[in-house]
Formats: sequence, structure tokens, C-alpha cells
Amino acid sequence: MLLKTGETLTTDNGLTLKVIRLLGSGGQGEVYEVGSADSTYALKWYFPEQASDNQLDGIKNLLSIGNPSPNFLWPLDVISPKTHGSFGYLMNLRPRNYKGVVDLMKRRVEPSFKALCSCGFLLADSYQQLHSKGLCYRDISFGNVFFNPSDGSTLICDVDNVGVTGSSYSGVIGTPRFMAPEIVRGEALPSADTDRFSLAVLLFYLLMLNHPLEGKKEANIHSFDLPAMNMLYGFQPVFIFDPDDASNRPVPGIHDNALVFWPLYPARFRNLFVRSFTEGLRNPRNGRVMESEWRKALVQLRDSITTCRHCGSENFFDEDKAKSGEPHICWSCNAALRLPPRMCFDRSFVLLNRDTKLYPHHVGQLYNFDEAAAEVTQHPQNPDIWGLKNLSGIRWDVTGGSGKTCVVEPGKSIMLEEHIKVNFGSTIGEIKTSV
Repeated sequence: MLLKTGETLTTDNGLTLKVIRLLGSGGQGEVYEVGSADSTYALKWYFPEQASDNQLDGIKNLLSIGNPSPNFLWPLDVISPKTHGSFGYLMNLRPRNYKGVVDLMKRRVEPSFKALCSCGFLLADSYQQLHSKGLCYRDISFGNVFFNPSDGSTLICDVDNVGVTGSSYSGVIGTPRFMAPEIVRGEALPSADTDRFSLAVLLFYLLMLNHPLEGKKEANIHSFDLPAMNMLYGFQPVFIFDPDDASNRPVPGIHDNALVFWPLYPARFRNLFVRSFTEGLRNPRNGRVMESEWRKALVQLRDSITTCRHCGSENFFDEDKAKSGEPHICWSCNAALRLPPRMCFDRSFVLLNRDTKLYPHHVGQLYNFDEAAAEVTQHPQNPDIWGLKNLSGIRWDVTGGSGKTCVVEPGKSIMLEEHIKVNFGSTIGEIKTSV
């Protein structure tokens, strides 16, 4: 251990800390739980050989910039006068119920599709906020992301990897399997563009439990050494579901996760992965999916979830499939799905399941999920009747299918009936019970 239990340290801003216990270690240093008079934190302490002036300058720069998103475990303070030949920085503790993506891959946790969509949205949103400040993460991978399996709440750690886009003064260029092909080939430094490739890989892992480039080509490699990895991920990458190149399809018995999960998602959503790993491989600047696109798509994917009434499994409503007349069949029990009504807006919709809530995001304030504006409720006297309750502080102007209008006060409800239109103030939604 670099630091001793009970040892006292003082931050540059004068906060006195006592070392409580070692939490873990990595390639750069060790992380400790430390306590002040009224709180506990995490302290990352560098190995002396990693404690460079450039590293310290980078951390102090992050402190001056400020946290772009609450989902980053951003530096709070620094201990820069060297102690034991090194220094460290303070950050909030990661709650113990947060798990790593490796836990998901090894099936040690089984989050819902809703939680995974929430995690994906928060990742895309966090990196967008980071990139908007001219910064890039440079090492998006398994080891830096943790999430709450119950609701998808997400935290991103190791933010000392962050730097100015296109620069790599700390020497961090990424993690194997996640690095963009142009970095593997030695043609580029980490940037927002390379982050976008790594983000797409991470999202694919979250939702498909497989790497997007690991199919037949990977299965045929007998010695998975550095030249083989460079070829697979850098010089000859092929998406396992490339619509124009079947040379790297998933192999049954090896890549079963990809074969099982890929067809579960709506075609429009899968097309974002197709673009990421076809055009995005060839054209890093313009071909990759932007974080804003992932945000929008992942929220819509979450709003498309419905539960099979026979087996309880989550399924995704596919609007294009429905319009073509193709039935929705539960992937788990093969029963025909009984689809709930939908609240349809100009460019989106929300399935009105028995536990659905509408948020300010849905009714005019994009990506605001702080407090629900409405919720699906059951009639207190007739359990067969379901309605939408107004949880907002404003009145709704409601128009029925016959053209009759009424006002729904806060705390009151309307029945979920076909063609009812609700004016939420900033937008209008229409309830549809058929395709």
C-alpha cells in the first residue's frame, strides 16, 4: 500500500483527510476511502513513477474546467505537495451497489432492458457534455463505467484520462478492443471522433453482450497476439452484422449473445450500429453516430418497451414492423404480444404501460427526467379502466375523438381512449390504440 490506514493528509484547499481503507488498485495507482470531519470520499493516489508534472497539471486543469455532468466522478480537490514521492486527487465515492460492465458480461447481474437503455442514454449524454467543452475521454472502456442494475444510473470514473481533443499529453490512447481503428493503425490521436467509436463499442457490449467486430474472423484466430488484434480491430475490421459483407458473421456456439440479442431490437435502432461499424469505420469524421443521435434513440428505445403478459419478459415495440402488418411475438415465450396504447407526439411516442410515466422530456423539455408530469393509473372502482393522471402544475386542454373538449386539472385523469389529444402546454400528444 502506498498510504497507511489512519494516515492524515491535507488537500490544497485545506481539507483534512484520514485514510480509512484501500479500495483497489490499477495501472496508475491505488484508490482509497478517506474521511473528513463530516464526509467520506475516494482518493486516487498515483504510483511515484506515474506522478508526473503533466499528470498533475492535467488534474488541476480539470478542476478549473469543472464537472460537465454529474455522471462523472470528477476531481473535487488535489493533494499536490508530494507525499511519499507522489500526489492524488479527491472525488466522490462510488456507491457499493454500482456494478461494472464486466459484471454484466459475466451475467453476475441481470438488469432490465429499461435499465440498460437508461445507462446507455446517460453515457451518451455525459460524453456529449464532455465533448462540448472541447475535451475527450480518450479511454472509454469496460473498466471506467459503473451502473446501478436496478435503474441504470451511471457513473464514469478515471476522469484523469480526460484531455483536450486531439492531444495526448498523458500518454493515454485507449484500451484494446475499444480503440478506434485509426488509433490502432497509428494514424490519429484520441479525439471526440475516436471517443464516438469507443462509445458505440461500449453500447454494443451493453445491449448485445458481444464485441461488434468479433465474429468468424476472431473465431479463426489461433494465436490472439498483438498482430492478430491489430488486424482484427485496426487494419481489417468488419462489423459482424455488416449488410454487405458476411465474412465476419457471429459463430453459433461462440457468439450466441450477438445472435440472440441483435434481432430483439427495432430495425431503426440497429441501423445506428450498422452505420457506426460500416461507414463509421471508413469515415471517422462524418460517418460515426453522434452522441445526440444515441441520446434520442436510447430514450425512444426505452419508451418502446412493453412487458409480455404471459411470461413477464420485456419486448420492444417496432413501429415499422407494426405498420407493415407483422405481428409482435414475445422473444421469450413466443406468445402474441398485446400492445398497450401509445402517446404519440410529432416525432416520438411512448407506450402507455401500466407503470408508464411521462416526464418533462416528453412534453417539451428535452432530456428532463426530474419529476413526472403524468402517469398511467387504474380506475379506483373499475380495474379494467386505465387513465392518464395529470401530475404537472398546469391544466391540460383535452380534445376527444368526437371533437369534444374539456380541461383536466392537476391531479385529475383522462381515460386512455383512441384519438384523444392532450395539449400539455408545450406540445400536443395523441393517444393511439391501433397502428
